[in-house]
Amino acid sequence: MFTTYIQVLTKRSNILEKYYTLLNWTPNIWMGVTVENDKVTNRIDSLRKVPAFIRFLSIEPLISAIPKINLLNIDWVIVGGESGQKSRPIKEEWVLDIKDQCEQRQIPFFFKQWEAKIKKYLASYSREKSIVKCRKLPKNTKPCFRRASCFT
Repeated sequence: MFTTYIQVLTKRSNILEKYYTLLNWTPNIWMGVTVENDKVTNRIDSLRKVPAFIRFLSIEPLISAIPKINLLNIDWVIVGGESGQKSRPIKEEWVLDIKDQCEQRQIPFFFKQWEAKIKKYLASYSREKSIVKCRKLPKNTKPCFRRASCFT
């Protein structure tokens, strides 16, 4: 049987808190909030109130370090840089720090992309290559696209 997963993502956590009780949270509905820097980590607290089967963080575009993320009751973390010609920089140490925080708490970490300007610079780095391979999905879920073999 094929299951369709619906991923809902917002940076407006105040609206999420106001309306989440109106939705019937079935297991295929995942809820996430965008957290681009440590100034907006309060959005994670709003997400925790939602009875979604999967609660995830979309830490993109990552525009500064987020040293101590409270990952309690978070099921998945996605990290990525900004795309486009005027993309803001992302630092490798920011990504690695979040990856380490996830691994310490056994939370799947999915690295999406570097920011546009850094891709050429990091192409030769072995650490960069290992980060790009970090594309884990939440437990008990399956990808619904062809290249599923790249996920662990």
